[in-house]
Parts: sequence; structure tokens; C-alpha cells
Amino acid sequence: MTPAYATPAQLAEWTGQPAPPGAERLLARASEDVDSALLHAVYPVDSTGAPTDPAHVAALVAATCAQVEYQLAAGDDGTGAASRWQSVSAGSISLSTSAPAPAGGAVDLAPRARRALQRAGLTGWGVESG
Repeated sequence: MTPAYATPAQLAEWTGQPAPPGAERLLARASEDVDSALLHAVYPVDSTGAPTDPAHVAALVAATCAQVEYQLAAGDDGTGAASRWQSVSAGSISLSTSAPAPAGGAVDLAPRARRALQRAGLTGWGVESG
């Protein structure tokens, strides 16, 4: 599993509330979501793959916390299931979708997370100096 970009303490600071139970797992899954948004990004990293630019580090923390906040507000536990199903039953199987899933299995990235990455030039579509 990818190391989380943010800690439970950073999440609590971001939301202004105590970190929820299972915060480490939620942050690890949110970090994976953020990584999916970074597929075209080019930025300096150390030998472990961790970003070295403080602005990039701060953006990844913000994006990860925003992703967890977004998932909690949507009633998601980090699995992505809450955004796909409004109700599910097992006896005689009954499924009800709440919204279409992102195309091609794309991650439903929180708008605030995407903006944090964009502002830091981490979405792979920013201006590059040459």
C-alpha cells in the first residue's frame, strides 16, 4: 500500500474536527486516489519516491485531506462503494445506483483535492519552464 501523504493530525487540522476512527486507512486510500490523479505529473522526488519540493508536499497533504473530507461527506468509507450505490440488498438481489460511476474506473477525486494539485502544478497540465 502507498504511504499516506497526510497524517491523522493533519486531517484533524484540515477538517477542524478530531480524526475519525480508521483515519490511517482512510488517508492511505485517499493517497492512492491522489496518486491516480498524478499519472502525468512530473516533479522532483527523493530515492523513496517522496516529493522534495515543500509546495508539492503541502499540496499532497491538502489534496489527501480534501479527499477524505469529501468521502466522509458522501458517506463513503474509502472503498468507493457509497458513491455508486444508494441501496443494496442480498435477498432476491436489489441494487439501486445513486450516480453513474466515473468513466473507465476513474477515481472520483474531490474538487478541492484537484484544485490543490492544480495550484501546485501537479496535474501534469501546467506550464513547464524550459
